[in-house]
This record gives sequence, structure tokens and C-alpha cells, in this order.
Amino acid sequence: MQLRCLIAFLIFSWCCEAQYSFSGYTNPEEWQKTVYLSIVEDYRKMSGVYSEQIIAKTSADETGYFEFKGDMLSAENRIYRIHVDKCTETQQDINHFNGHCSDSEELLFIAKNTDTLKLPFSFGNQVFCRVESNNPKANAFLKIDSLKNDMRFAYGEVRSEANRKLNNKKWFTTLQDYGTALNEPVAELAIYAYLSDRSSDLHSYYVEDLQNNSYYDNLKERLETAYPNAPYTAQYRNELAADRFMLSSAEENRSTSSNIYLYAVLAASFLLNLFLLYQIWKNKQSKSEDLKSKLSKQEQVVLEHLLQDKTNKDIAEALFLSVSTIKTHTNNIYKKLEVQSRDEAKSLFIK
Repeated sequence: MQLRCLIAFLIFSWCCEAQYSFSGYTNPEEWQKTVYLSIVEDYRKMSGVYSEQIIAKTSADETGYFEFKGDMLSAENRIYRIHVDKCTETQQDINHFNGHCSDSEELLFIAKNTDTLKLPFSFGNQVFCRVESNNPKANAFLKIDSLKNDMRFAYGEVRSEANRKLNNKKWFTTLQDYGTALNEPVAELAIYAYLSDRSSDLHSYYVEDLQNNSYYDNLKERLETAYPNAPYTAQYRNELAADRFMLSSAEENRSTSSNIYLYAVLAASFLLNLFLLYQIWKNKQSKSEDLKSKLSKQEQVVLEHLLQDKTNKDIAEALFLSVSTIKTHTNNIYKKLEVQSRDEAKSLFIK
């Protein structure tokens, strides 16, 4: 009987301890009280605010203190994000959860279900600048960000094409080596995503490096060993295979002097560019609609005339209103769009 009680007690104690606690402080005078916790399962979406990633939200108290706790997280390390912002509930409904928020502060960290994480204020009451955790991998992303800041400083010392090329080669290797030294393949994915980003100046080095560097296969092995069932592992494996397929296809085209595959790649690239352009256009349209939704119907009409470079007098005559009324509408438009001039207003809608 005593043995059963002891076993039951141990099981109960283990269950009680198997929970996470992520806490910290925000500045209640600067940020909204709502604090969000997200799980990042796509390493291409580490930076930004995505509604599908959010798993919990809480409210900070009068001192700015907040806490997330429970036992629903994975038993393995995963990437999480805590963020705060200055958006009101109305703004959030309109344009907050669309992949970006210009007025937010975020922290990426690594954690599992049994971890404790504290985010105290740093110098100047800045949020999310320090991490205290029982998980030694928790602050890996802060270390990577610190290295990137060193990189940006090196680029800025001499602004020339020659300096940029030298730094590209140096920092490409430096970032890879640093990722390996972290001994946390999930954190390495942040570096891999940065180096392989097609919009980055470093992408050409990645394409060349992928052909003769065993680093990428070694990273795949580390991921498959440490996180065989994690979504990051499958995503990395698929991306690596796709990039190598594209490279091998290009090599085959050159060796056989055949234009068939080249045309296929060009067609795929063309369609992809069309799709990306469509996505960009769609995002711009969505952003424009979100901005216009802040205005009244009358202000939207006045805005359309402003975008056509009409004078206040012209707009007044077209709408059968006084010039002073048009000026009032114009000032209200500037205030709601958070701009100071017509040129700034036009820049939001005309690219």
C-alpha cells in the first residue's frame, strides 16, 4: 500500500512539474496590455505577426507583468515568439494579423513544455532584450541577432561595392560557423533561412556553396537526429531537395546543350514571378483597402481626388463643397493615415 502511494505521489509530482512558465514585463505606458504567444513551425516565418501561429494571449497587469503557463507545449524544443504591439483591437481586426505589424516588439526563443523563461526589463526599460531560462538554448536567436548587428556595422564602415563583396564572402562563412557552434540545429535554421533567402545579396554564395559544401547535409543529419518529427526537419529536407534539383537541372542543360529544360526553368520562373507579382499586388490592394477603411465615405472620395493631384479648389468644385470643408477633410485624412503631406499620402497608395 505504501509503495502504491509513493508511486502515485511521484507520478503526481512529475505531472505538476511538467509545465512551462514564460513571464516578463512590458512598459504599460508604451504598449497595449495584450501579450501574444506564438509557435513558429515555418522557419521562413520567424519575423512578423501571423494569426495562424498564435496559441495564447494574456494581459499584463498595471506593473506590466505578464505570464503564460500550462502544459500543452511539445516535450521537444520548438521555436516560440512573444510579441506586444501598439495596435488597438479595431486596428488588429483590420490589418494587424497579416504577416507584419510595423508597431510591435517581438522575441524569438527556443523552449519546451518544462521550461521556465523570464524576460526582465533591460536598460532604458527596453523589452525583450534579455532572457533568463533553465533552457540553455533559449537565447540562441538573441545571439544570432547580435552577430547580424556586427555584420551590419562591418558593411557600414565603408560603403562601396568592393567592401560589400568582401563582407559577403566573409560573413557567409562566419554565420555558418557560428550556427554550427551553437549546437542547436533549430537555431541554425534561422541562419540558413537568412543565407538562402532569394532576395538577399548572399543568395548567390548560397547557390555556389550548395554544390560543394557538406554543411547542408550535416545540418540535415543534425535535424533528423535531434528532431525527426519536427515540421522544421521536413521543411528543410524538402527545400534542400528542391534547390539541388534546380541546380542539377541547370547543369544538365549546360552539358547536353539542350534548351528544353532551360525553357522549362524559364517558364517556371516566369510563372513564379507572375505569382509573386500577383501576391505583391494583392497585398498592396489589401493594404490600400485597410487604410481606406479607416476613412469615412466622404473622406474616401476626397482622397481619390487628392491622389489625382487636384487642388482643394478643384475638389471643392467637383464635390459642390466649400474649400474650407475640403481642407477639414484633408486634415482628417492626414491624421487617420498618420501622414503630414499629400506626397506622403500618395506614397501609401501609388507605388
